[in-house]
Amino acid sequence: MRSLRANRLPLRPLPRSVSTSCSSAASKTSAPALSSVLIANRGEIAIRINRTAERMGIRATTVYTDVDAGSWHASSGYQSLGLGLANGYLDGDKIIALAKKHNIQALHPGYGFLSENAQFAERCEREGIVFVGPPATAMADMGNKARSKEIMTAANVPCVPGYHGSEQGEQELLRHAKDVTFPVLLKSVRGGGGKGMRIVLTEDEFMTQLKSARAEAKASFGEGGEVMLVEKYIVRPRHVEVQVFADKHGNTVALGERDCSVQRRHQKILEESPAPDLDEATRQDLWGKARKAASAVGYVGAGTVEFILDKDSGRFYFMEMNTRLQVEHPVTEMVTGLDLVEWQFRIAAGEKLPLDQAAVEEQMSKRGAAIEARIYAENPEKGFMPDSGKLVHAVLPESVQADEDVRLDWGFGSGSTVSEAYDGMIAKLIVRGDTRERAISKLESALRAFEIVGVSTNVEFLKRLCQTAAFVEGDVETGFIDKWRDALFKPRRIGDEVFAQAALGVLSLQLRDEKPHGQMLGFGDAGAGSERKMAFKVLDGYSEQEGEVVEASVTQTGHNRYSVSVARKGEQAPQVFADVVSEPRAKGAVMKLQTYFPAERILSSVVPQPSDNDTKITIFQHGVKTDLALLPPSWYERALGLKEAAASVVAPMPCKVLKNEVVEGQEVKKGAPLVVIESMKMETVIRSPQDGVVKKLAHKEGDICKAGTVLVLFEDEPGKEES
Repeated sequence: MRSLRANRLPLRPLPRSVSTSCSSAASKTSAPALSSVLIANRGEIAIRINRTAERMGIRATTVYTDVDAGSWHASSGYQSLGLGLANGYLDGDKIIALAKKHNIQALHPGYGFLSENAQFAERCEREGIVFVGPPATAMADMGNKARSKEIMTAANVPCVPGYHGSEQGEQELLRHAKDVTFPVLLKSVRGGGGKGMRIVLTEDEFMTQLKSARAEAKASFGEGGEVMLVEKYIVRPRHVEVQVFADKHGNTVALGERDCSVQRRHQKILEESPAPDLDEATRQDLWGKARKAASAVGYVGAGTVEFILDKDSGRFYFMEMNTRLQVEHPVTEMVTGLDLVEWQFRIAAGEKLPLDQAAVEEQMSKRGAAIEARIYAENPEKGFMPDSGKLVHAVLPESVQADEDVRLDWGFGSGSTVSEAYDGMIAKLIVRGDTRERAISKLESALRAFEIVGVSTNVEFLKRLCQTAAFVEGDVETGFIDKWRDALFKPRRIGDEVFAQAALGVLSLQLRDEKPHGQMLGFGDAGAGSERKMAFKVLDGYSEQEGEVVEASVTQTGHNRYSVSVARKGEQAPQVFADVVSEPRAKGAVMKLQTYFPAERILSSVVPQPSDNDTKITIFQHGVKTDLALLPPSWYERALGLKEAAASVVAPMPCKVLKNEVVEGQEVKKGAPLVVIESMKMETVIRSPQDGVVKKLAHKEGDICKAGTVLVLFEDEPGKEES
């Protein structure tokens, strides 16, 4: 395999709003600093941890599986070591063996995989490797939900009423559910991420939901995962968690709280700090209870104490403790001005906490509010169904990232592949504002500048979330998405200018491919009135026109001047944009258009994507993404063998012939590959429309062809060739 180190990515530093130095207190300790660390995780997690390690002078080693061999994180460390198969990040034995072989002093488990595995942490300790995380005993106590509830009850930390005992028979659990009273929540004692969790509204559905929860929990967490907790289900709950840190000297601090109530499938989408609509007395009580919870288990390092807050009563209850640094930790970094990974490294080395509680609160009082949006490869309009594939185009403009209050943590970019083997989170977008309202506005603005093509994402959904009145007012709860579904998924109308820009973008890409050396020239004579017609099918799930076919025609009237007509089914007359000036600028496979319509100047990005038999076109315009399919004309359908046709095959678009797959005189079957062409930086295989014998190949490899040019003639073709 080629050297990954040679392609190492430059690491973007933390925003200036995040401190690069904790305090003088840390420098006064005599504990030795860490010198080397292995980061046992992937993606943006590994990149983010490595960024701090490098700044601190800690030599970081990253690891990767075969699936991730070409990923960003695999080239971000001092060195990068292979783990083999896709489940390699869970292979604790191999990871420890690599650390020992390369004389690595410490191991940082990241946010997932082995980060809450008490046996792995204990093994590191036995092998003389510093585990950057809490003691194995604390992980074991808090990792078992039943045990953690017992400890919290003894420490006078309020817990949700429920049953956390050993009686696990179906009828016994039903009896306990009746005692708690319906509705109840079933949870695995080893649960996390919503796995093995079911809401049971009535006694009638208890057994069905119990079987389902147990099956999922056992599949997710292994033997023992099917052991269930029965808790009172809070009808209008909020998910509020407190970031805590503790050192080996008995000191514990709370670094504020985060509201993580906006969720789907019991998994977080958006986190913010401070929590909205929370009175100061409740806030201080939460912090105090979180510190008490950490102290009760002898905690060390970074942890998150999660609470459920009843909106109806205002009471809160301990839910669980995540014994690791969490995905949403940048929100806390933004409102404290601290680098929490640096704190982890310092505490793991035996140093004292850099700040006490009073100093933390003083720092937070000046920082305003922060929000983190998780960018996922998924389709919200289809039940948040996960997606995977290659990112054709993934860009957040540098002008946006230059803002010190905007932070982008991601492990993917244009050309990266989002694998179905792992979590579909592409990036985390975090913003800070002096007020919550300012932070929301800034988040929406940054989301509108985000361009991701190649997989479905939740970016459009997040924009709508920022615009929803209830969210802006801070009226959040875990059922927020279902409660405000109509507003979040309301169909929109796609303006005629979008189709016009799509047609102009496709035309510009075709003209670029037709001309030598990438020259952007017009077609035909300026005054000849040359016209090209296109048809687009609306793919956009947010559109009220999904599935509609819209026709567009473009006539050139001069240099960069056009007349564009957009015709919709059911409308009496097409919309005509006369004397439009369009200035194209190609950037790789993306066409940037600045078009002067009669009453408006519009900037658009037009991104083509390969598909089986047509071309998907994505347009970013006014901060909104629209997905269309460029439909093939009848001769294109014949060329691709989609319809029965006469025995000639023509170029469906302006193209370059890359390869002839057959020879003259060869007998072929319907659907057999004939010619491979390239257009708009994409390859397309032209297949035979019928059984037959190849009479003539009209073009050799490398030839440039116009749309409609004959590529292959069959023996029974009576027609003529076109040049």
